[in-house]
Amino acid sequence: MGARRGHEVLERFRAHPAQVWHRGVRVQDVTSEPGLANGVRSLAGLYDFQWQQANVTLETDPLTDQKVARSFSIPRTPTELERVGAAMLRSSEYSMGMMGREPSYLNRAMSAYAGAAEFFRDGDRAYGDNVTQYHRYLRANDLSLTHTLLNPRPNRLAGPARQADPLLAAHVHEERDDGLVIRGARMLATLPLSDELMVFPARLPDGPEESARYAFAFAIPTATPGLKFICRDSVDYGFNGFDHPLGSRFEEMDAVVIFDDVLVPWERVFCYRDVNICNAAAVRTGALAQMAYQVVCKNIAKTEFLLGLASMMVDGSGLESFQHIHEKIAEVWVNLTTLKAFKRASESDAQANEYGVFTPAWDPLDASRNLYPRLYPRMVEIIQQIGASGLVAMPTQADLDGALGDEIRYYYQSARLEASERIPLYRLAWDAAVSAFGSRQVLYERFFFGDPVQMASAVFKDKDRSGSIEKVRRLLQESHRFGH
Repeated sequence: MGARRGHEVLERFRAHPAQVWHRGVRVQDVTSEPGLANGVRSLAGLYDFQWQQANVTLETDPLTDQKVARSFSIPRTPTELERVGAAMLRSSEYSMGMMGREPSYLNRAMSAYAGAAEFFRDGDRAYGDNVTQYHRYLRANDLSLTHTLLNPRPNRLAGPARQADPLLAAHVHEERDDGLVIRGARMLATLPLSDELMVFPARLPDGPEESARYAFAFAIPTATPGLKFICRDSVDYGFNGFDHPLGSRFEEMDAVVIFDDVLVPWERVFCYRDVNICNAAAVRTGALAQMAYQVVCKNIAKTEFLLGLASMMVDGSGLESFQHIHEKIAEVWVNLTTLKAFKRASESDAQANEYGVFTPAWDPLDASRNLYPRLYPRMVEIIQQIGASGLVAMPTQADLDGALGDEIRYYYQSARLEASERIPLYRLAWDAAVSAFGSRQVLYERFFFGDPVQMASAVFKDKDRSGSIEKVRRLLQESHRFGH
């Protein structure tokens, strides 16, 4: 098939319905379900967008001569890696970075796994072959993935094996000739309205023997029998694009995944009962770096959107004379430029990993993923400060079309904008910074890669600071001699 069009995405969802639960009811058709359908339609639109930007986002598969998504590429040179980055940046611009888990994110993970298939062969040669074949299948059919990474942990100090109920987390309930039977739950599937579910190898802190039944990685269709997605309440409330310009389009949904005796065929298993492989997979294969590379592209698009939005609000209200406004706009610009520098540094210092896959340098990406959870909430605060009370007093499309429409158009003008221009601009700002959709985005960015405190602890423990310490020590020694 190769790269898909939007209508093919919708047709596949209708033909292969997953067991999606929303607001207490099993959804019969995600392409028409209130609260979900608009997000599905926007996902389909992203697939049409890749064809509109084909010179950047698509490439030719040399084996089939078909056009395929460049985000499935396994780069072997610096140029190939940079082309992947350009494709992901362009793709992120479709939603202004508001689709945090668009397909390219997990396309990069599976491409890294496939490029490092030898890593999985350490567990069993068949597992490495499974990874390679699955990547080819995804790429050839241009399928979308959701994923689960975390085990539920009521006791945050223990792994799944040492919980009060060790059967809570997804685990192998039974081994059969035709595959593994999985029972339990996994957290947290963003974009559950996808074609396939990738169950990542979760990090397992407990002992290898007690963790063995939780040690696996596999991928299965979201429509697999026994697989359930329990969604949170949608932040798309069914309003039009004028009133909710972001929430009505880019609700990607989040869900908890329940495995009710789900059969996973052996050919879809990538590792099993090997705790070391589970704990090392993200780093050794380069998957974490490749995913973080996509995220910095997404964050560039998102920050550029906020810079443009804030600038339009300033221009429209004639606020450019205030120095505190200069400071706020400068802050967002600095953030954008910093993210671009992180991306460029990760490309400039990229190297082939032990499997020959060109992988972006980790330190710039690690710095970016530690910084953005603080940058994004602050930039949203800037939108709130610029918009002030105007963000909570904007009328709707129905108001404009109603009996008071003429009065609204008269009283809601700003220094440089007619009401017909100001109202949609400020409703966009409200949706980015005040609405349920906007609040979910803030929470999402705070915890995108996990607990920021634990991430900072990893930086503290893992980064080599000896060179910096030695320079200070040398200065102290020289200063001591100078004083005598």
